[in-house]
This record gives sequence, structure tokens and C-alpha cells, in this order.
Amino acid sequence: MLHVSNPTPFSAARIRETVQEILAAGVLPPIVQAGHPVLRQQAAAFDGQLDSTELAALIALMREVMHDAPGVGLAAPQLGIPLQLAVLEDQYDVDAEISAVRGRSPLEFFAVINPAYRPVGNGSAAFYEGCLSLHGLQAVVARHESVRLDFTDPSGTARQQEFSGWQARIVQHETDHLHGILYIDRAELRSLSNNAEYGARWAHPGIDLARQELGFLPGGPAI
Repeated sequence: MLHVSNPTPFSAARIRETVQEILAAGVLPPIVQAGHPVLRQQAAAFDGQLDSTELAALIALMREVMHDAPGVGLAAPQLGIPLQLAVLEDQYDVDAEISAVRGRSPLEFFAVINPAYRPVGNGSAAFYEGCLSLHGLQAVVARHESVRLDFTDPSGTARQQEFSGWQARIVQHETDHLHGILYIDRAELRSLSNNAEYGARWAHPGIDLARQELGFLPGGPAI
């Protein structure tokens, strides 16, 4: 069972001040790395700490940081902002075989506020994934193959949407960030590899070879 993170100590006023400082800096902020407390805290639910102009500016900045990294998702705590807000987008060209095996299809840009997911069905899939807050590392994580996401969009409209395959993985990864959970908390730690080793040895569509040679998920299904 995963550790339940402590709630952020930031007040609404401090969250807004932090956002205003980042927006006023005029440069892309650095992505917070593992070891910073904000990544291990329950982010505050959004309930009007920012006005609509500030929220839109923050979302635009987060999208820019995500593209610059580059990545397919970014949560506000990764910029040092303990607020339940994340942006997601996956428009990268990926090898056709990898896309087929991993169920990876393009994901149009969208922002989520106060998201929560639950599984749809009992299916799961295990693949390597990384994180912009654990620079240079990859590990295998088993996640729900399909999820239903409840969230509020930036206009304040409550929404519900189902995701499957790699899109579901991105949704789960970013939502976890808002609850102080990093992918390594769910990972097969024997699979942990730096990017160079991953690229040289394990960057296959599936994880069979890595599983056999690194000794994790013994006897599990071929994925």
C-alpha cells in the first residue's frame, strides 16, 4: 500500500504568491527534482486560489515547460506549486510497432484540475516509463490499462472521460503527482535503468527481454 502523503503546508495566499513570482520571472522555471518535499505532499485542491487570467497564464507556461523538457505531461508540483493542476499532451512521432504494442496514440493537449481516476475493467499493462522529476532514469511500472478520469476543466466545467493504453498511463502518472506519488513508488525497482542503459538494452516495444535479464515480474504474462 502506498504511503499517504501529508497535505501541503502552503496557504491559498502562498500558492498564489508562488504562481505570481513564477509568471513574473519571464523565464521557464526549472522542473523540481525528486527529493524536494513538494513532490511528496498532497497538493491543494483548486478552489479559486488563482483568478482566471492567472490560471490561463500558468497553464500556458506549464505547456511550454512540458514541450521544452520534452515530456507528455507536467503537474504543477513539478514547478514547486502544490496545486491540483496538470497538463497533458502526446503528439510525438513513435515507431509503428512500439505504438501498437504499447497502445500509444496521439493525445490532444488538455489541462485537468482536481483529477481522480479509477480503473475500467481489470486489465493492466507493464512498460518502462520515466519522469521529468527523476531525470535520466526509467523503470517498469504496471498500471491500469483503462481508466475513467473525473476532473474539472479550466472553464470550471466538471468532466468525465475514459482513457486506455498509453493515454491512460499518462493520466495516471500525472494524477499521482498531485497526491505525492512518484512512478518509482509503483515501479519494479529491479528494472530501474539510466537512460543510456535503457536506450542501449531495453528500448524495445515490450519488456520481455528486460524482465528476463534483470529478473523482475518472474512468471508474469508477456507484455
